[in-house]
Amino acid sequence: MKLVFIYGPPAVGKLTVATELANLTGFKLFDNHVSIDFVKSVFEFGTRRYWKLIEKYRLLMLRVAAKHRINTIFTFVYDNATDNPFVTKTIQTVGKEGGTVCFVRLFCDEEELARRVNGKGRRKAGKISTKRLLASVLKRHGLGSEVPFQTSLRIDTTRTPAKKSAEMIARHYELLGYARAAPADIVPGSFS
Repeated sequence: MKLVFIYGPPAVGKLTVATELANLTGFKLFDNHVSIDFVKSVFEFGTRRYWKLIEKYRLLMLRVAAKHRINTIFTFVYDNATDNPFVTKTIQTVGKEGGTVCFVRLFCDEEELARRVNGKGRRKAGKISTKRLLASVLKRHGLGSEVPFQTSLRIDTTRTPAKKSAEMIARHYELLGYARAAPADIVPGSFS
């Protein structure tokens, strides 16, 4: 099982590139916001319990995908001040099930991020959608940083289209034609 871990700041194009990569490879797409929306439906954003549940559900999903050899793409906004423990747990969780994690760091000019952040789809999805909020978040957190303890494929999405970025990832990590195991049947109520 391969997990393609695509990370970068808000509005860099993570979901757009991940969608293109999923179409190209047949890998399953686990968008970061799925877990956020799931937990936010019951628990207040930003609370300790909120973050603990998000981490728990993300790691559970990735563990079961790895166990059943379901190749997966995961999108993530990486904060170098707080996210290293989660990244380490992700590597360990996938590795324990025989999988490998392929890191991809997307980045682009801040001017381009500011232009992209105003997209209608971002507002609908509950993502950061104003220049002011983006500037504030980028200033407070290291969201453009690289995971320091793993080698990442780096792609500048300022002028690189999503489809080309996906092709670069697929070539670099040799994902095209990668043997895709059929997911094993999972018994309802079982997470193993």
